[in-house]
Amino acid sequence: MTGRRQRILVIKLGALGDFVQALGPMAAIRRHHAAAHIVLLTTAGFAGLARASGYADEVWLDDRPTLLAFAHWFSLRRRLRAARFDRVYDLQTAERTNWYYRLLGPGPRPEWSGIAPGCSHPHANPARNAMHTLDRQAEQLRMAGIADVPPPDLSWARAEISGLRPPAPYALLVPGGAAHRPEKRWPVERYAALAQVLATRGVTSAVLGTGAERPLARTIRAACATAWDLTARTSLEQIATLARGAAMAIGNDTGPMHLIAAAGCPALVLFSAASDPALCAPRGGNITILRRDRLAALTLEAVLAALPTHATPA
Repeated sequence: MTGRRQRILVIKLGALGDFVQALGPMAAIRRHHAAAHIVLLTTAGFAGLARASGYADEVWLDDRPTLLAFAHWFSLRRRLRAARFDRVYDLQTAERTNWYYRLLGPGPRPEWSGIAPGCSHPHANPARNAMHTLDRQAEQLRMAGIADVPPPDLSWARAEISGLRPPAPYALLVPGGAAHRPEKRWPVERYAALAQVLATRGVTSAVLGTGAERPLARTIRAACATAWDLTARTSLEQIATLARGAAMAIGNDTGPMHLIAAAGCPALVLFSAASDPALCAPRGGNITILRRDRLAALTLEAVLAALPTHATPA
């Protein structure tokens, strides 16, 4: 139809760190398709951040149906086909989203950037899984005709933080992470000792996390009474806003640290052998990576020596 507005679908379901690292590609897609109607398909936890970004005109929620949830699959198929997308950018590039490509058949499918067999714009690099996430997504978009992909940027993320902002200067501590990956956590007792040292330097510690990580905050506060417990009290936008005012952040390889780093906060991210910073670490001149095969072997002294010195009061 002459004059019809182009319709674009972007798919990014999660997890949090992956979603944050896809913000640069989302911005590039928005800029490249400035006149198009863009829909972002994501999960409920990222809907607020997605809408605030302005990178999409609509945000659709994907409940990620199980293989046998046939009614959900049929509903998703009807919605995808009815939308008549001209192009799809699959930034999830997983077997699940390859199935979404299959759902759009039989018959003509939209142009598709991803790894679905038979798609029009495949990321045709057999070494893609050995690339850092940011490099991999930038190359995928280059192969689809989008050359300039910026790094993740959260300068637009603003939220009310009355009652949540500790006295300055303050440091954000992120001692948690996925419950099923305890090997990715630095021992909480060392976070407690770190909070004590920061307090002697005039820096207030603020502990971030979900409700499941409240016991970690309690341990830290038991050792350092000036520490703030912000677990289960902050939205993603509020974390980004707090990060912009923080002197520094120290945390494990977990989603909130990607959010904090993208907000511009000087960040020290602790890695174990369970994940490879060459593939997934936050990037930037204000990011320091500290890695030990076992985080239990990482000493407090090593962390103190790696703190962003320009952000620490003398």
